Formats: sequence, C-alpha cells, structure tokens
Amino acid sequence: MLTVCKHPLIDVKLNIMRDETTKSKEFRESLDEIAGLMTYEVFKDLKTRELGETIKTPTGAILPKVRLENRIIVAPILRAGLGMVDGVKKMIPTARIGHIGMYRNEETLQPVEYYFKLPVVDNPLVLVVDPMLATGGSAVAAISAVKKRGYNNIRLMCLVGVQEGIKAVQEAHPDVDIYIAAVDEKLNEVGYILPGLGDAGDRIFGTK
Repeated sequence: MLTVCKHPLIDVKLNIMRDETTKSKEFRESLDEIAGLMTYEVFKDLKTRELGETIKTPTGAILPKVRLENRIIVAPILRAGLGMVDGVKKMIPTARIGHIGMYRNEETLQPVEYYFKLPVVDNPLVLVVDPMLATGGSAVAAISAVKKRGYNNIRLMCLVGVQEGIKAVQEAHPDVDIYIAAVDEKLNEVGYILPGLGDAGDRIFGTK
C-alpha cells in the first residue's frame, strides 16, 4: 500500500527544503518536523494494550495503563535517514533505534550492505526511513536485509520519491506499506529526483 501524507504543514515545510538557498540548520529542522507529522499517519492503525497496571487521574479516576502493542524500531538507511530519526522519536520516545549502512558499488551500481544492527525486542514493527526514494535500490536492499534477520512487520517512510522507486519497492516487497510526503515527476540523467531537493545527505550534514 502507498500512502501519500498530504497536509498543508508538510507542504510548507517541504517547500522550504526544496529551496536551494535553505541552509543546513533550517533543512534539518524542516525534515525533523515533517518526520514527526508523518509519524501520525504511519502509526495511526496501531493498537494499544493494557499492562495490568493502573493510573490515577487528577480527579481521582482509576484507568488502566496502556502502551503500544508493537515495539517500534526506527531503522535509518545511512546516512541521510538519520535526519528523520529524531522527528519520529519525539512522537514515540520509547522507540528503539537501529542502523542500516548501504553504499553503491560503482561498477555494478548495486547497493552493498556494510553495516547492520537492529535491537531485539518482542513484537517488533520496523520503520525503515530514508528521505529519498529514487531508483528504490537502497530501500529494496535495506528491507531485504531486515527480513533476512527475521523481522517481518516492516514499513517504509520517505520524504520525496518517484514512481520508479515506488514501483521497485512494491514489486520486491508487496507486503511493506510505503509512506511518502510527495511523489515527484522523474529522475534526471544522473539519478537525482526532479524537482526534488538535491542531495539530502549533503544538505542535512552540510558537506557541500
């Protein structure tokens, strides 16, 4: 399933990120805020369960204490995915954080895994995050790596993507729901999303 998270606040913040004059600080802040807003949509169908304990309200009422049924793991694809972690974690402070390292082999142009570590928890739901969904190669490989380790409840959250990347993920992993803020027009000749927002990693970390 593909869900495009349309909201005027997301549109305004994404417009800031697309502006080439936006500095790294504002770029990171906008990405952080969009990730937080998207978290509401990504997890709106989750269930809660009672813990067998109670809470007391200021008016004296006694209510069952609850938590999310699933343990949430946020798994950024390094390095740009790191820019989305804090936005999710502000909404779900109990979320655990993993890391998935991928680089592109310049000869085969295929993603190569160089680092992988996810927490081990009961009833996990893994949210793979990456701002850009271009060809879909990294996302497909990252999801495959997660499945290979035995996790099977997985969702993908991206900021901007194109139909080519969306289709690649859907064909390789039809069981994984995709959440995205904007579906852009196309890829250019060197694989950048148009209109896009440039290289997300460089703009997040100020490396260019």
